[in-house]
Amino acid sequence: MMIIAIVVLGGGYLVYGRWLAKTWGIDPKAPTPAYTQEDGVDYVPADTNVVFGHQFASIAGAGPINGPIQAAMFGWVPVLLWILIGGVFFGAVQDFASMYASVKSKGKGIGTIIETYIGKTGKKLFLLFCWLFCILVVAAFADVVAGTFNGYAADGATIEANGAVATTSMLFIVEAVALGMILRYCKLNKWVNTAIAIAMLVAAVAIGMQFPMYLTQTTWHLIVFAYVFIACVVPVWALLQPRDYLNSYLLIFMIVAAIVGVFVSNPAVNLSAFSGFGVNGQMLFPILFVTIACGAVSGFHSLVSSGTASKQIKNEKDMLPVSYGAMIMESMLAVIALICVASFADGEAANAGLVTQPQIFAGAIANFLVTVGLPWNLTFTLINLAVSAFALTSLDSVARIGRLSFQELFETEDAKEKSPVVKLLTNTYFSTGLTLFLAFLLARIGYAEIWPLFGSANQLLSVLALVACAVFLKKTKRKSKMLYLPMFFMMAVTFTALSMTIYSLSSQLFTTGLSTGMSLQLLFAVLLLALGLVVAVQGVQALRGKDMDSGESLIVEDAKLNPEEA
Repeated sequence: MMIIAIVVLGGGYLVYGRWLAKTWGIDPKAPTPAYTQEDGVDYVPADTNVVFGHQFASIAGAGPINGPIQAAMFGWVPVLLWILIGGVFFGAVQDFASMYASVKSKGKGIGTIIETYIGKTGKKLFLLFCWLFCILVVAAFADVVAGTFNGYAADGATIEANGAVATTSMLFIVEAVALGMILRYCKLNKWVNTAIAIAMLVAAVAIGMQFPMYLTQTTWHLIVFAYVFIACVVPVWALLQPRDYLNSYLLIFMIVAAIVGVFVSNPAVNLSAFSGFGVNGQMLFPILFVTIACGAVSGFHSLVSSGTASKQIKNEKDMLPVSYGAMIMESMLAVIALICVASFADGEAANAGLVTQPQIFAGAIANFLVTVGLPWNLTFTLINLAVSAFALTSLDSVARIGRLSFQELFETEDAKEKSPVVKLLTNTYFSTGLTLFLAFLLARIGYAEIWPLFGSANQLLSVLALVACAVFLKKTKRKSKMLYLPMFFMMAVTFTALSMTIYSLSSQLFTTGLSTGMSLQLLFAVLLLALGLVVAVQGVQALRGKDMDSGESLIVEDAKLNPEEA
C-alpha cells in the first residue's frame, strides 16, 4: 500500500502537475502580487520553503487523519483508491488552480474572481458562505485544541501528555515571533534558517516534556481564542509564516518517521478489503467522499491557496510545489492514517485505550517505531503533539480567512463612499472579533455537535472553488475541461450529503425535537445548501457562455507586462 501510494502520488506530481503548469502557463519573470501589492501585513513575499510550510501546515490539520480512519468502515480498498485518485486529480488540481487564479488576479481571493467572471451577486453569496464555513471550522478546531490541551481527566487526575503538548505549543508561538524577526531582518541563507527552525523545534519539545502545563479545558478555550484574535490581526511575517514554517518540519518528520516505521515493521493488514456499499446505516456514496475530505479534496484548501499563500508567492514557478505539492503530501498522510487503523485487529485499539482517531494514529506509529528502538511513550506523545500543533495552526489560517471574507463582503471600491457602518464592518478588529465571538458560542456547544456538518460544507466549498477556477480558466482562454469531472462529481456528492443531513434533522425536529446544537446544524445546513446551489448554478451558466465577455475582464498580469506598461 505504501509503495503504491509513493509511486502514484509522486508520479502524479511529476507528470500531471507539471502538465497542468505547462498547459496553463507559468511566467517566472512576471511580478507576483506579493511584490505589486506588498503591504507588510497580508501581502509579504517569502521563500518557497516558508510558503510551503505555511500552506502545508494550514491544510494538514486533523482532517487527513480523522477522515480515512472513520471511512475505514467501508474497507481499505475504496479508501485507498479515493485518496490516490482524489488527491492527484481532484484535490491537488483544485489547490493549484485556486492559487494560480489568485496569483494571476493580483492575489485576490476566490470571491473577487467570482465577481469578475460570474457576477457581484455570486461573489456576495460566496463570501457569506465562506464566512459561515470559517465560523464552523474555528468553533470545531478550537474545541478540539482546547480538549487536547486539557490537563485534567474527569476524575481530576492530571494528564501529563496533554500538559506537555500544551507547553510545547505555547513555546512554538513565542519561538515563531523570534523566528519571524530573524527571517525578516537577518536575511540569512535558507539552510541557516532551516537549522535555526529545527533547533527551536527540538528545544520546544524537550522543554514541553519536562515542564507540562496543567489548565482546564474552559481556561484553554479562552486562551486559544485570545491567541487566534492576535494571530488574525498581526502581519503574517510576525506569526503566521514562521509558526507554520516551524510546524511543517514537525509534520514532515512525523510523515517520514511513519513511512520508515511501516517499511521496517511491515505490519499486517487486519482490515477487510471491502465491507459493502452500506455499513452501519451509512451508504458508501456519498459518505465515503465526505468523510475522507482533506485526504483527497477539501474546499478549505482553496481558501488557504487563494486567501493567504497566494499573497506570499515570490515567483510563479513556486506555485506548483507549494499548492499541488502540499496536497500530495497530505494525501500521503491520509494513506499513513489508513495503514495505521488497518494495522489493528478488531477491538485491539480500544482495549489499549486508543479511542479517538488521533490516538489510534499515534498509537499505531508508536507500535511501528518500537521496532527501530524508539520508546513507545515518547513516540506516542510526539505524534499527539504534531496532530495538536496542526489543529492549532489550521485555526490561525481559517480565522484570518474568515476575517478577510467578512471584510470583503462589505468592501467598496471607493474608500470615500464608505458609510460609518461599512467602515465598522470592514474594520480589522471588529470583523475579527465578531467572527471569533460567534465561533466561541458554537465551540461552547462542543465540536461533536457541529462536526458532522463540517464534512459536507467543506466539500461543497470545493465545488464552488472548482466552478470559479473553471470559469476563470475559460474566460482567460486557458484549458479548463480538466476541472469539469471533479466539479460535477463533487456537486453530486455534496448536494446529496447536505440534503440527507437536512432530511434527517428535519425528521427529528417534528418528532423528538432538536437540541440547541442540532438546531444550529439544521440552520447552517439549509443556509449552506441554498448559498451553494445559487453560486454553483451561476457558475455553470457562466461556463456555458461565450469564451470572453469583453477584453476588460482580462487580468493585468496576463498581459505579461509590468503594471505600468499594462
